[in-house]
Amino acid sequence: MPSGLIALALGGFGIGLTEFGIVGLLPEIATDFAVTESAAGYLVSGYALSVAVGAIFLTGAVSRFERKRVLVSLMVLFILGNLISAIAPTYEIMLLGRIVAALCHGAFFGVGAVVAADMVAENRKAGAISLMFAGLTIANVVGVPLGTFLGQELGWRSTFWAITAIGVVTLVGIQLLVGSSPAAPSGSLRSEVRVFRRPQVLMSALVSILAFGSVVGAYTYIAFTLTDVTGFAVSAVPWLLLLFGVGTFIGNLVGGRAADRAMDKSLLVILGLLAVVLAVFGLTASNMWAALVAMFLLGAVGFATAPGLQLRIMQVAGDAPTMASGANVAALNVGNAFGAWLGGMAIAAGFGFVSPLWVGAGLALAAALVLATAIATKAKDPASDLTSAPADAATETAPAEPVAAERA
Repeated sequence: MPSGLIALALGGFGIGLTEFGIVGLLPEIATDFAVTESAAGYLVSGYALSVAVGAIFLTGAVSRFERKRVLVSLMVLFILGNLISAIAPTYEIMLLGRIVAALCHGAFFGVGAVVAADMVAENRKAGAISLMFAGLTIANVVGVPLGTFLGQELGWRSTFWAITAIGVVTLVGIQLLVGSSPAAPSGSLRSEVRVFRRPQVLMSALVSILAFGSVVGAYTYIAFTLTDVTGFAVSAVPWLLLLFGVGTFIGNLVGGRAADRAMDKSLLVILGLLAVVLAVFGLTASNMWAALVAMFLLGAVGFATAPGLQLRIMQVAGDAPTMASGANVAALNVGNAFGAWLGGMAIAAGFGFVSPLWVGAGLALAAALVLATAIATKAKDPASDLTSAPADAATETAPAEPVAAERA
């Protein structure tokens, strides 16, 4: 395993801790700044919105620069954002720090995925991407509980000081362990943005929205399902969430290996399995033993899609993998918000706390159908979306070589 992947995974861990670690500290933060619970919640939702914005616009802005230098600069932005949060004297400054840190989130994973894939052979690219994303899943399993514990024991600011320190270590690691990675050949923002004209890129992004919407839509309200429907005590919920986290870590790595063997086929199978897991969970939610198994499988199967989704959009983008990679991170975050919104609507409509599971099953099935359509379209005309965009206006009429076909 290239040592540079360790630095990228550590960056993913710090970013995951920044995104989710604040959830358990919101009561203390709300009290400290004398704001309402809903206002404190903007520190989470504002972060997610900024991730989506940064994933598109910041990734596009830096696509013409050498990628290692971009990763270093993004980590400086990450450190600055968390440092602002750690010393924020007011709620408004705290929110500013969250936005600054979030802007680097999507771009870091977008650029980092391309760098990680370039470190290894063609048949190991999805596995390399999954190792970088493993840092994010480890943050869910270990980092968030530890960050919450640290904040409760030493004050919530201590968690952000710890994240800032992780950022510094990551910055040093990238500088020392990650090799030089040249910018995209086009070097043009215009040609990078042109990738969104390609139906395969748009369909891949839609699959990402639906796939992660299905998982997060169900997961957002899972505590209510486990306590009010299954009958677990509130004190058991953190341990059940840990089971989900372990599943995400394992599923991410297994999904990466599966995507390296047969990307489209494995994604189609995994999305079908995800729909089945969510549906069975909905049918057996009142059974404690079934819920235990379902929690693990939801994490494992749900996050097994991540490496393949990231690699697919990079491949169909051809000459603009960095922009497409960032767009996929944005799509995943849009899916998070969309799934949570639909699940909440189902509950508000009176369908009960099991309804988000059924909503998730429907979204997973829709994702599989969109992917099947994309696969069929690509099989009929493999060159339709994989033609490289022109490098600049001067060469706009000269088509480039098509991207190599996917390796199963």
